[in-house]
Amino acid sequence: MANIKDLKKKIKSTKGTLKITSAMKLVSAAKLNRAQIAIQSSRPYAKELEETIKTVSALVQNYTHEYLVESENTKAALLVISSNKGLCAGYNSQLAKKVKNFISDSSEELDGYFIGKKVKDLIKKDIEVVKEFSFNRIEPTYNEMVDVANELAEKFKAGEIGKIYVAYNVFESAISFEPTVKQVLPMSLAEEEKEELRDKFPFDFKYEPTPKEILDGLIPQTYISAIYTSLLDGIAAEHGSRMSAMDSASSNCKEAIDKLTIKMNKLRQAAITTELIEVVSGAESLNG
Repeated sequence: MANIKDLKKKIKSTKGTLKITSAMKLVSAAKLNRAQIAIQSSRPYAKELEETIKTVSALVQNYTHEYLVESENTKAALLVISSNKGLCAGYNSQLAKKVKNFISDSSEELDGYFIGKKVKDLIKKDIEVVKEFSFNRIEPTYNEMVDVANELAEKFKAGEIGKIYVAYNVFESAISFEPTVKQVLPMSLAEEEKEELRDKFPFDFKYEPTPKEILDGLIPQTYISAIYTSLLDGIAAEHGSRMSAMDSASSNCKEAIDKLTIKMNKLRQAAITTELIEVVSGAESLNG
């Protein structure tokens, strides 16, 4: 049974842990605020750009682009965006589970490319690890992500791979995210989707400059935007998950401190009571 000295040490240790978890929660909350603003600003642009490309490419006749062409190559690249640090609840483990299921269900030969090491460490036995990208700072900049996107795109254009997928956590709220695997290249549409768009827009648009010039400029930008938005989603989801985890840890620390304090007070009260009984018993024996 623990004595008062041991309980004091445990309380002191738990209070130290509480200071750390509280500080980490505040840091994550500040980072989440910035990341949330970034993804909420970027997501509508990326979505509208993707929809525009789909619509225009479906309506324009006799147009083709290397990013739209389906390949018979069964080799594909899978870019996984996770964190370099832990203490963020199920952020990495849930994404790793999603990626493992995708790998097992896929008939393609997948090459793994990684931003962040945590999921890589969890799935490296299930996929060939080709490269882990490194950056000047913990969170990559837009220009660094352009370099990553272009490196993978060059392999696609050279015919080394037939598809590019990106796996990441979609930010939904500070306490919610959705692990996702999405194809970013080729940006091809099924014939049914094309027919739906043609029925929805039974007329042609007027273009300035030409449709080819517009699409040639926008299609690569759409691809890069999809990669970068995935990163922003992953960053926001990571900070939200870590803030939530540290909040739970802080609550658990406070609860543990309360329980240990009550237990210590009970032991102290019992010791005082015992001493009083011994004093009274001694006095009674002297009087007797």
